[in-house]
Amino acid sequence: MKTGIIGLPQVGKTSLFKILTKADISTGGFANPREAHLGMARVPDDRLDRLAQLCNPKKLVHAGVEYVDVAAIGQEALKETAFTASLRGVDALAHVVRVFDDPAIPHVGEVDPLRDIKNVDFDLIVNDLGQVEKRLERVEKDLKKMKSAELEREFDLLKRAKAHLETERPLREMEIAGEDEKRVRGFMFLSQKPILYVLNVNESTNLGEDLEKAVGKYNLTEAASRKNAGATAICGKVEAELAEMADDEAQEFLSSYGLKESGLIRLIRKTYEVLGLISFFTVGEDECRAWTVPRASRAQSAAGAIHSDLEKHFIRAETIHWDKLLEAGSEANARAKGTLRLEGKDYIVQDGDVLHIRHSG
Repeated sequence: MKTGIIGLPQVGKTSLFKILTKADISTGGFANPREAHLGMARVPDDRLDRLAQLCNPKKLVHAGVEYVDVAAIGQEALKETAFTASLRGVDALAHVVRVFDDPAIPHVGEVDPLRDIKNVDFDLIVNDLGQVEKRLERVEKDLKKMKSAELEREFDLLKRAKAHLETERPLREMEIAGEDEKRVRGFMFLSQKPILYVLNVNESTNLGEDLEKAVGKYNLTEAASRKNAGATAICGKVEAELAEMADDEAQEFLSSYGLKESGLIRLIRKTYEVLGLISFFTVGEDECRAWTVPRASRAQSAAGAIHSDLEKHFIRAETIHWDKLLEAGSEANARAKGTLRLEGKDYIVQDGDVLHIRHSG
């Protein structure tokens, strides 16, 4: 899954991209600030690490999330074809919002995260409205030439989208069901993409508490509770320092701020939540691995995430939740206790399930 990191100038957007993906942005490939930059972030997962300690595999593979760092957003940038193409190609948006104070880093006006969020959302809405109006004109002309049930359904959907956008609400909040979901997906509307607001806060001695309270403190609770939206907070300065440390040193550093985990872990967790994703695991002596699937995926579909042949020749899935496997000590013990179950193709995979796919291939 691909997440686009967006934001106004001087908010810490590119720094976050660098920390997440460990990309060296000083190289020639990152020389043009108007180009989108791609990077892969490893998804930390303590559950997988603990399963690996149990199995001692030859190979440990964490899930990955692809991030796209685009140029600073605004009405002018959204007029550029390359810029909008980069945004249309992502599955979700992470909007980095500045709430830190630093006189050395300029900011337009006072630091006001709610204003910045509204302004960026408005820019996305205006862009989508222009696209809807152009397509409406085209469909209306086509309908005058020849009546078509499919075109009429698209015309009705676009009129509804136009009315919704004209209330200055993003399309991610519009109710779209059934066949209309497929129709609207092809437009890759910017304001329809799930969005995670990422507050970049000041460094402080009570950072753990500050991060927990940040969403409420800056009046983002309501915005974060809307459909297909969420919010979290990080301290970019602290995360940058953490990125340079060894694991044991980093843990001590986190503790000194009253933190149990890196802000990046919370960020990735919230990204999963907004995208409606979960992780399941496969374990064994050769490999322990995390796989990413949409929430409410059936077992047969999850098998396809591993390999298409497993989905095609699916018979059953041996299933146990990760903590129950650790408690049992081995799959053999879990089987003896009856906590290792056989599930059919319609079983809904749960976050943290360990699956072994039985197949006829």
